[in-house]
Amino acid sequence: MTGVNEIRTAFLDYFKKNDHEVVASGPLVPRNDPTLMFANAGMNQFKNVFTGLEKRDYQRAATSQKCVRAGGKHNDLDNVGYTARHHTFFEMLGNFSFGDYFKDRAIELAWNLITKEYGLPADKLLVTVYAEDDQAFDLWKKIAGLGDDKIIRIPTSDNFWSMGDTGPCGPCSEIFYDHGDHVWGGPPGTPEEDGDRFIEIWNLVFMQYEQTPEKRLNLPSPSIDTGMGIERIAAVMQGVHNNYDIDLFRALIAASENATGVDAEGDALGSHRVIADHLRSTSFLIADGVLPSNEGRGYVLRRIMRRGMRHAHLLGASEPLMHKLVPALVREMGRAYPELGRAEDLITETLKLEETRFRKTLERGLGLLDSATQDLSAGGELDGETAFKLYDTYGFPLDLTQDALRAREISVDTDGFDTAMERQKAEARAAWSGAGGAATETIWFAMKEKYGATDFLGYETEIAEGVVAGLASEDAEVAELTAGQNGFMVLNQTPFYGESGGQVGDTGVVLTNGVRATVTNTQKKADGLFVHSVTVEEGTLVPGLALELKVDHGRRTGIRANHSATHLVHEALREVLGNHVAQKGSLVTPERLRFDFSHPKPMSDEELSTVETYANEIVLQNASVDTRLMAVDDAIEAGAMALFGEKYGEEVRVVSMGTALHGAKEGKPYSLELCGGTHVNRTGDIGLVTLVSEGAVAAGVRRIEALTGAEARTYLDAQDKRMREVAGILKTSADDVPGRVAQLVEERRRLEKELADAKKKLAMGGGGSEGAPVKDAGAYKLMARTVEGINPKDLKGMADDAKAQLGSGVVVLINVADDGKAAIVTAVTKDLTDKVSAVDLVRLGSEALGGRGGGGRPDMAQAGGPDGSKAESAIGAIESHLSAL
Repeated sequence: MTGVNEIRTAFLDYFKKNDHEVVASGPLVPRNDPTLMFANAGMNQFKNVFTGLEKRDYQRAATSQKCVRAGGKHNDLDNVGYTARHHTFFEMLGNFSFGDYFKDRAIELAWNLITKEYGLPADKLLVTVYAEDDQAFDLWKKIAGLGDDKIIRIPTSDNFWSMGDTGPCGPCSEIFYDHGDHVWGGPPGTPEEDGDRFIEIWNLVFMQYEQTPEKRLNLPSPSIDTGMGIERIAAVMQGVHNNYDIDLFRALIAASENATGVDAEGDALGSHRVIADHLRSTSFLIADGVLPSNEGRGYVLRRIMRRGMRHAHLLGASEPLMHKLVPALVREMGRAYPELGRAEDLITETLKLEETRFRKTLERGLGLLDSATQDLSAGGELDGETAFKLYDTYGFPLDLTQDALRAREISVDTDGFDTAMERQKAEARAAWSGAGGAATETIWFAMKEKYGATDFLGYETEIAEGVVAGLASEDAEVAELTAGQNGFMVLNQTPFYGESGGQVGDTGVVLTNGVRATVTNTQKKADGLFVHSVTVEEGTLVPGLALELKVDHGRRTGIRANHSATHLVHEALREVLGNHVAQKGSLVTPERLRFDFSHPKPMSDEELSTVETYANEIVLQNASVDTRLMAVDDAIEAGAMALFGEKYGEEVRVVSMGTALHGAKEGKPYSLELCGGTHVNRTGDIGLVTLVSEGAVAAGVRRIEALTGAEARTYLDAQDKRMREVAGILKTSADDVPGRVAQLVEERRRLEKELADAKKKLAMGGGGSEGAPVKDAGAYKLMARTVEGINPKDLKGMADDAKAQLGSGVVVLINVADDGKAAIVTAVTKDLTDKVSAVDLVRLGSEALGGRGGGGRPDMAQAGGPDGSKAESAIGAIESHLSAL
């Protein structure tokens, strides 16, 4: 039992037999400790249990925790490859007691594991205790049988652990392994303690006090927190002195040797070790949702990736290397950490993309660096201006410049670099202010410069902790927001999504002891600053305050479903209408989605039905929604669609959903879009897609509105209820409602026609043989009549019938509507149009009705007037005109 996987399994099995709950590793991005960039100890995920803020259903736990030390105050990056035991990623084995057992049981469990389960010789072990901890000293003598010379009292803080300036704390006891006198070094507490002979393998923390600002108090329930680096214990058990010689690293280094064709010896050995270490940290960070960027955690990841890639370049790799090693890592660690296997494709693609792009930067930067330092020798210093130019103009980071010069013993003027960086920021601020930006936008730009971008945790979680970075009210930064005040809050990290890409911002609550505020909206400002609109309900918000952050889960769930449905509707529209369909805007809310798209005409009912069917086919597949990081050009070349109005950087998130069932894309990903929004985990989580409307927005742009999930079901239930009500009124079944309604509509049309015909007959004289009265107007016959209740559209037809009845003459019909307005039609038989104009007649009639003008042809003209009471006057005016001709 000496392999890493065996050691890990034996540790967890041992504590499980001793009534410990085996708890899975927490994520590398701590959700409950905003002060940490990455998890760096096994106790991180239990922090709130130790402080009493959280209760678990167990009092004993054991874990193998993923840890990264490569950013912030815990940073081992620069030492990796140059020492025997520094890593950017490591595993911490630990057992924990939350107010259950204490020192005696912790020491007994540790000693039995190391000497009996792991079989380490007792004479090779020694321990340290805090100088004042007589209890621990006596327990080691009693339980382990160690002599006084093997129990070393340490009077410094090295053996007293604390969570911070205040909070839980207590003495600790470290277990050391003696590699033998052939290795230089002395025991802890001696001048030679920094040597490699005595190596710490396990630290037991006895958490028995609480430090307050005033004094140290005894905890009512003392606890235990231990940590043992698996790489160190494996080196001891495998009889090697260097962590990179254990089986896990030997396998990864062998894969690197095979891929490069370069043996791990001489100068190449360090490069292979860097690649193996950095492969672990980058892969686990990507698996836990961190992606390379130029800010925060993403920047630390990029630094680690690029340092490993530079060493691949030093080994002579002519093409991207690190992504080829991912299968070897999954083989070694995927069983213990299944998230590696699940994210293997994402890890591989991300590493390949980053290395492909970085190799161009590296080759150009190293050439410029060689040129800039050709006159420098060991002990020299590269000026800060040149280092900054390499960074700013050519994308060559400072740490990479330092690492590249380290072998030549050349340093970098970091003060000069910082001065050049600050000068550039000042120029950028001045340019922003001079561009006429709004006052509030200037505030966000200044706060972004001051506090940096916000780390977004919302792809992985809806609950986290964050520290207040800054506060604002209206257009000014403020020192606090008190109960009853509204304002804006910026955090170092947040699970709240900032409004963008058509997706609305998240809402929820933030709270801590005595403080509670409602988040009413979240927006993205100044390229990466998440601004939370807050209403303080209790207490006072101040910078530096650590808060628990809770996104409104129900609201976010609805938003996720509608955003994912938008992607499916977009692709379904393209499938049904054609590839000319492109997004022209969208809105994603918890209740519904709105999607604007290019299309020249209204959609038919059949087209809408097919779009709905195709979208729901993918919903029913219940396929996983996959996200990858790609170069924007590669993503678009692969078929991913860009969203309207979005700005993209060089790297983008590509969201893939479902498998196409029809057409040329059959068997390929159905929806593939560039998108930074939040989505469901599986398409089945959408539940149902229901289209509720389609209409025009602008020339060539249509709009669809749709519902999903519970909102869709509610809508369909209401539709069904209305259908049943209609069926009841019609006294038929729901299935027969369309046919019955069609019958009623046809019957109504027939009756309306019969009624209209009857009205026309009545209007023209009651339908008898005598017809409408005819009089002589000078040399012409005149048939004139005032009618009511006639559809104005029927007047011309009635005039034609009257002309046929008249034979030769003039017809005048005036219809008076219910509102008192009048419509007039004049008609002249063809034999008289060279003598009488219907247009002239209708204008005379219109003027008498209080109107103006009118128009038509010589044989038929029409007009209107506001005063129907003057109908007889209008007829009289026309009659007088005819009589005078």
